[in-house]
Amino acid sequence: MTPEEVGRYAEALPEVKRKGTPSRPAWYVRDRLVVRLQDPGTVVIRVPLGEREALLDTYPDTFGVPPRMEAHHKVEAYLDRAQPAAVFAAIDLAWEMQRR
Repeated sequence: MTPEEVGRYAEALPEVKRKGTPSRPAWYVRDRLVVRLQDPGTVVIRVPLGEREALLDTYPDTFGVPPRMEAHHKVEAYLDRAQPAAVFAAIDLAWEMQRR
């Protein structure tokens, strides 16, 4: 999976706007983070804590939570080994959460 695929998917969702910098783009809805490129191979996705464990259990090679993010509504997706459908599902969860 590529950062460009992530961006195209996020930008296709209603009300999502790209912000950030060219090297570290981020996509927001109503100024609330949905997904951000952390580095060329990793995106950070904001997801409900109640859904995070299911994502981690179902897609352990796609998602992870580093210690600095444990208290936050976020997961990292590792693009070089990510299942695109899983990343898109997590982005959908973030989009739904941030639209409320």
